[in-house]
Formats: sequence, structure tokens, C-alpha cells
Amino acid sequence: MKRTSMDRFINTIEWIAAGFVGLVAANIFISVLLRNLFNYSIPDSFDIGRLMLGILIFWGIAATSYRGTHITVDLIWGNVGPKYQRWVDVFATLVLLFVVTVQTWTLFDKVRGTYNDNVTTFDMHMPTWPFFAVAWAGDVSAVLLIAIRTWRLIFDPEEMHDPKVAGTE
Repeated sequence: MKRTSMDRFINTIEWIAAGFVGLVAANIFISVLLRNLFNYSIPDSFDIGRLMLGILIFWGIAATSYRGTHITVDLIWGNVGPKYQRWVDVFATLVLLFVVTVQTWTLFDKVRGTYNDNVTTFDMHMPTWPFFAVAWAGDVSAVLLIAIRTWRLIFDPEEMHDPKVAGTE
């Protein structure tokens, strides 16, 4: 299997999402450990954890959207032939592309709003807009990966590394 620069880009997005999983888990683990063993609370740990969880969600959308590993209902897909399965995949991916593109647009408005309103965390008064901006970058990555998936489903299905998709022609 050849590795293209597009595949490396996709893998990079997935590794970034995995890194945020690790950061969220470390934040929770360290906060609980310090609170229970030393009766000490990290300032803004709740706010940071909440904001990082939002980042994780949007980067997770990017990671799962390309692979098609999100929740699906295959009622129609499972009852049609390979040619129509491919068109169902294309249609579903186009709908997902539209929805995530609109979501990305509205999330940018949220980034701008938190920046303009100078929204900060409770304890240390850190600005929250950088967290929203990183989440927005994850959403932009999701749009790019869904567009790549759409392109490959239509024009180059053998490049899809999903055996369910690659065999349909």
C-alpha cells in the first residue's frame, strides 16, 4: 500500500486527536490525584478540563469522519448492491460535509465572540478564546478530511483504506 502525502496529513490529524485524548485524561488524573491525596486543587482545572474536552470533541469529529467510524445506520446500505452502496456512501458523506461546514462557520463566530467579549476562566482569568480557536481548527480539519473522503469515494475509491468502501465499484 503506497503512502501519499494526503495519507500522512490524515494520520497527522488522527495523532493530534489522540494527543488531546491523552491531555484530557492527564488533566483529570492529576486533578483527582492532587485533590484526594493532598487536598489541593489546581486553579482553573475544571475550566481547563471543560475547554479541553470541547477541543477533544471537535478533533475527534475530524478523526472519525474520514474513516467513517462514527455511528452509522446501514439499513439501506446493507440491502443494496455494491454500486448503490457507494452512492449511499457518497450521499451520506456530502450531507456530513454540509453539516460540519455549517458547524465550522458557527464555531468561528463563537471564537470571535469569546475573543471580543474577553471571556476568561474563573480562577486565573485566562482568556478562553484560544481553546475555542483550537477546537475550531479541529473542525476545519474535519471539513478537510470529509472533503478528501468525498473526493476519494467519488473518483478514487481504491484509495479508501476501508475494505467496506474499497471493494465497491
